[in-house]
Amino acid sequence: MSDEKISSSPASEKGFNKNEIPIYELPSDTGENVLVVEDNEYTEEQFRRLKRKQDLYLLPLMWICYGVQQIDKTALGTMATFGLREDTGLVGQQYSWLTTVFYLTYMCFEFPSNFLLQRWRMGKTLSIYMICWGFVVLSIGFAKNFTHLITLRALQGLFECCISPGFILVIGSWYTRKEHASRSLVFQSANAGFGVIADLILYGIGTLEYKDESKQAWRYMSYFLGSLTIVVGFLCLYFLGTPSEVPWLTPEEKRMANARILSNQSGHDRTGTKKWKWYQVRECLIDPCFWFAGANAFLSSVPNGGLTTFGSIINKSFGFTSLEVILYTIPRSVTSVLIFVVVGICNTKWANLRMYFMGAATIPPFIGFMGMSLIETTEGTKWTKWGMYFITVPFVLSLFLAWTLIPSNLPGRTKRTVTSSFTFVMYCTGNMVGSQIFRSEDAPKYTRGVVGCAICFGLEFLIICLWRLTYVLRNRRRDKAMLNDGLTPEEREAQGRLNGEKDLTDFENPHFRYTM
Repeated sequence: MSDEKISSSPASEKGFNKNEIPIYELPSDTGENVLVVEDNEYTEEQFRRLKRKQDLYLLPLMWICYGVQQIDKTALGTMATFGLREDTGLVGQQYSWLTTVFYLTYMCFEFPSNFLLQRWRMGKTLSIYMICWGFVVLSIGFAKNFTHLITLRALQGLFECCISPGFILVIGSWYTRKEHASRSLVFQSANAGFGVIADLILYGIGTLEYKDESKQAWRYMSYFLGSLTIVVGFLCLYFLGTPSEVPWLTPEEKRMANARILSNQSGHDRTGTKKWKWYQVRECLIDPCFWFAGANAFLSSVPNGGLTTFGSIINKSFGFTSLEVILYTIPRSVTSVLIFVVVGICNTKWANLRMYFMGAATIPPFIGFMGMSLIETTEGTKWTKWGMYFITVPFVLSLFLAWTLIPSNLPGRTKRTVTSSFTFVMYCTGNMVGSQIFRSEDAPKYTRGVVGCAICFGLEFLIICLWRLTYVLRNRRRDKAMLNDGLTPEEREAQGRLNGEKDLTDFENPHFRYTM
């Protein structure tokens, strides 16, 4: 049924009990309506059991999926140190264009893919995309020239464009706002955590070339990564999705899962049941936080694009061999995982810390990039420069934690879709810029590119400060306005939940409070 017809009848009329408990009718996969009661119909122990089940089924799978996606995307740099450029005859900026075209198609298909995620079964959409990009990565191992590579990288960008926004939406449909950051950081930690496992495997594959020079190790890396992606994609077909989609929940557990997230005031998880609302698009354009989200994504992605494409090459320029580059990346990845664990725990125990961590995460990489650009490259300074490279680790937090604000602070399905799409478009744009500011003529120090990345971190820090200040002022104004509304805290909470089910935005729902 349409969102305008959501009911809020006493539970006694539906036969639950004699108390006045609002219920909401949601369409099921069979086309029949299911009843989702308020969360006070269930006990805390029931919710704890359900949350444990959610974590057990979703988080390990999402961790593997995200790790596979990251290594598929970034392994190009490792392959380059094992002869990909020479074996395929790349010259000039052709190698840089392999990253640029990836993010170009990623950007072009970002909005259509986000729209599809909202209109069709989210889990099935993500799984099909994943299987397709697995075949593309596998095919890279057969590439012979620049034309083959750039075509395959364009297709890879097309199919990988929905994994990050899709996972953020999945988290939003399963977990409360307090849990968004910690659960998102679990799968995002695979960016480094899975990288450790993959680096060890790629190291083993890389030794093939030392045993037999006729073997092109980078091709075998592609065969392995592509095959792994396809296998994981088929697993996702069964296990991944929103509460209303997955087959491993009972009908009662699905109702409980939807009741549990009513406190988010952002509506239920059903795709295809909310109409496209153009006024919410216009609301995005006048919301400063919409532009802050895009600017933050761009500024944090310029260094990301540079390190994705040239990180291994820059590391090798310090004076390390190709195999040493892989090994010495592992401590950096382990440190990143530890940081994610600490930040995740802190965000679970204490509220409104996300944006403090985002701001703090821009400071060490600013120092690191400046150090890499200013310190001369000699045998005696290679470990100092590696240390500067090492302390850039936290920079991804400013990007990843900003993504978690999308499900937490954006009720209104259309507004959330548009903001998510714009954020990831700017993420793509930043990565494209990052891959291009590292010019081949600047090798081996790439001073212009490194300094450009440092400037981005300085600007990003200012954006995060303004962004958080905006949320603080909005919450204060709303708290002040609530003092004379005549409602009890319980009545405000109930009205806020109902407004969420009506698909109202944060501007329309006066009972909504921003998470920071």
